Amino acid sequence: MVKTRPALAALLGAVAAALLVLLAASAASAEDLESKLDAKEAKLAKVHERHGVLTTTISGYKKRISKLTGEVAALRGQEAAVRARLDAKQAELDRAVAELGVAKKRLVAMRARLKRALVALRERLVAIYETGTPDVLSVIVGADGYDDLIDRTEYLNHIRGMDEAVVGRVRDLRDQVKRTVFRLRTAKNRIEAARDAIAAEERALAGARAAVQQRQSALVRERSGRVAALKKIESTEEDLDGDVAAIQAELAALLGETASAPLPAGPIRYGSGQLIWPVDGPVVSTFGMRWGRMHEGIDIAVPAGTPIRAAASGSVILLQSDGESGGYGNFTCLDHGGGLQTCYAHQSSFAVGSGQSVSQGDVIGYVGCTGHCLGDHLHFEVRISGAPTDPLGYL
Repeated sequence: MVKTRPALAALLGAVAAALLVLLAASAASAEDLESKLDAKEAKLAKVHERHGVLTTTISGYKKRISKLTGEVAALRGQEAAVRARLDAKQAELDRAVAELGVAKKRLVAMRARLKRALVALRERLVAIYETGTPDVLSVIVGADGYDDLIDRTEYLNHIRGMDEAVVGRVRDLRDQVKRTVFRLRTAKNRIEAARDAIAAEERALAGARAAVQQRQSALVRERSGRVAALKKIESTEEDLDGDVAAIQAELAALLGETASAPLPAGPIRYGSGQLIWPVDGPVVSTFGMRWGRMHEGIDIAVPAGTPIRAAASGSVILLQSDGESGGYGNFTCLDHGGGLQTCYAHQSSFAVGSGQSVSQGDVIGYVGCTGHCLGDHLHFEVRISGAPTDPLGYL
């Protein structure tokens, strides 16, 4: 028996040394995991920052594209108005051309009559030149009486009237031809000038519309690239969230925390608000927009099995099991009066029943990862008159 004591002492020493080595290794592993966790959380914060910047950029591009769409619509309206004016001018030109054709035919006829009138006038002038024009004195001297004088005078007046009519007709036909040609030429020039001006305006509008459409296409392509980048960042963000949760779980397992057995409740964590913290852990996701949708609470990272305390005294108004809560997993809501409610999601199990009254600090359930989640944590919400509010203002 005396010989066995040194051996026993040596054995105990070896066991103690082994335990110290294991503890040292465990502490070193824990430190490594904590460093790894800090690095992942820092990277996740940067991704969140990039996510916000890119979301703002895409919002700006949407506003610009909306503005350009309105400009394109306005240009198309202007183009339609120009097209209507051009069609009206074209119809006016077509009518003028038709009238011009009729006028040309009329002009041909008028010129033919003018030619005949000129021939008649020339023949009359030749006759006057050859025979001479009788004057009043010769008519009186050659008359055989009063009746003959009257007849000769009327005949002379008739000849003179015919001569004047021929000259007047020639003059009128000539003036009509000049006025018709001038009027039609002026109208045609004016209409053609208007058509050319409207066609130029239409080309300018078409060019402007093409330019705006090109800019719009470029912005749409740019927005598609931004959206793809945003999706990529969201995917990276989800992966990092999963990594953080996995590291936290690994750290909890390394320190001996298991989900199968509830952990001790530990001390109550007080803040500066009217509510106590339901669990004591870091906030890994805040209240607000996340991944393109509203995150209506905060996520507090703690190991599975951590007891969840009632943030204030009240009664259980909602108790839903996993599968009934739309992604919240095991879900509990407490009513504290005055329109104030608190809700607790992703629990591994419940510790209260529906309608039960609880005091501030009472354990109402245990942390888990039921429903839609990437790792063990508590999703905690504060609702004022049913509207989700940032819980950090009440903790």
